[in-house]
Amino acid sequence: MMADRRVGEPEVPVLGLLGPRTRQLLALEFGSRAEFNDPRLAWRRWFAETLGTFMLVLVAAGGGILHGQGQISLSAAVVAPGLMLMAIILFMGAVSGAHLNPGVSLAFAMRRDFPWKRLPGYVLFQLVGATLACLFLEAVFGNIQHLGATLPGPGYANWQALLMEIALTAGLVSVILGTASAAQNVGAIAALGVGGYIALAGLWSAPVSGASMNPARSFGPALVSGDWSSYWVYVVGPLTGALIAVGFAFVLRGRGGDPISYAAGSGALDPGALKARQRLAQLIESGELPLSGGGGEDAPPASTGERPPGDTPSG
Repeated sequence: MMADRRVGEPEVPVLGLLGPRTRQLLALEFGSRAEFNDPRLAWRRWFAETLGTFMLVLVAAGGGILHGQGQISLSAAVVAPGLMLMAIILFMGAVSGAHLNPGVSLAFAMRRDFPWKRLPGYVLFQLVGATLACLFLEAVFGNIQHLGATLPGPGYANWQALLMEIALTAGLVSVILGTASAAQNVGAIAALGVGGYIALAGLWSAPVSGASMNPARSFGPALVSGDWSSYWVYVVGPLTGALIAVGFAFVLRGRGGDPISYAAGSGALDPGALKARQRLAQLIESGELPLSGGGGEDAPPASTGERPPGDTPSG
């Protein structure tokens, strides 16, 4: 009976220990819901998407150029974007959600976790970031190796690359929807899952299609180099894959847009902790638990039941 009680009802009162330090840690994990929704901070989210996409395309297309020149291996060229994306999610995922991909933004919107009215702005600044990255690469290397454009590999036709991009993107967006907190890629779980998937997909499939999985990543090199020969593959393929992933998510987890989706990336695996996370997500959604503001770290917690360090209960 003791074991059953521990499984169903954890001893640690997760919701009762919410002092300032705890709220700061939760803000890092979930992101600030208030700031993410604040229309006055749209410029900050747009800047984050521009910067993040710039960094991602800089590594992805730059790696393609250097691999084409024989200066780095294919493995290095395809693993580097995954590692870069891990870093981007960890340092700014809570600001804009670190979408960096029109297909990802579309999938979040279709899951009702992301407002449709924000979609055009996100896509625009993702394309701007990708273009700036390729302009930088052109300034450094010149217009060589198609500026790292994603193209069907030697011996492969457009239709083969298209099918590969559909399958790869369906897997990528499935991982993102399963590890993100609503429309935000935040925390170590999302960083490892998404970055690891990109690296793994590139390791085995790059010779076929280039493993783009991202219309913005393919847009920058196509625009700056002027090679649009197969660009349609890298629009139709990723967007189709994203739509398929939304269907998978509906089958696996039902409709999106509910408060529990904010805890999806929290890593709670046992039933008791999951129940506590769900309750916590509901408090965040309702505004009863603000995650930002409210004094410094040394400020005494208000009505949280948190004891000062070193203070142990008597008896």
